[in-house]
Amino acid sequence: MKPVPASTTEPDGAAGLLVQALRVGELSAVDFSVAPGHILALSGPSGSGKSRLLRALADLDPHEGSVCLGDLRQDGVPGHRWRQAVMMVPADSQWWGDTVGEHFPDGAPEDLDALGFEQDAMDWQVSRLSSGEKQRLALLRSVAHRPRALLLDEPTANLDPVATARVEAWLGDLIKRHRWPVLWVAHDPAQISRMADAHLRIAGQRLEEAPCS
Repeated sequence: MKPVPASTTEPDGAAGLLVQALRVGELSAVDFSVAPGHILALSGPSGSGKSRLLRALADLDPHEGSVCLGDLRQDGVPGHRWRQAVMMVPADSQWWGDTVGEHFPDGAPEDLDALGFEQDAMDWQVSRLSSGEKQRLALLRSVAHRPRALLLDEPTANLDPVATARVEAWLGDLIKRHRWPVLWVAHDPAQISRMADAHLRIAGQRLEEAPCS
């Protein structure tokens, strides 16, 4: 894949994500880039290291190599600042408060209805949430932090086709509007075809380019 410059942040604040010589787990010599407003799909067999790669990009797991978001270098800022900019949404989200609203300190996000929720969802007990509701609310929570890039680990894995379509339309619009570079772990070839601008697949210890359709 043709890399974008690592040290370039555009006038509107949009920046590309550049990964060079990354080594994590069994993966080595990982090089790729994601341009502002583009989605790079990542696929591979179960256990091949997809989630671990995302965790390395979020600076959550030990790794070697260089990761940059425009002029921001992962190894040049505190971890919490990096993760504020490069936001990871794991497949299994964590919830620490009793109610949904406790996880949204700035109040209910304006996009609640876009993902099928009413305002009273902020009063719901976390214990009553289904896996699909947790997944959609975790996406809303992450976007509310105003990231500059997204790392999405199978963000629609627990959703039915209707909810999946909602999430894809909502995310696709936000990504284009805010010009976020996005790495999206996906298994469904149809979803990759619908959403991705490029596709990398884990093959053993390396990444290889793959078709989007």
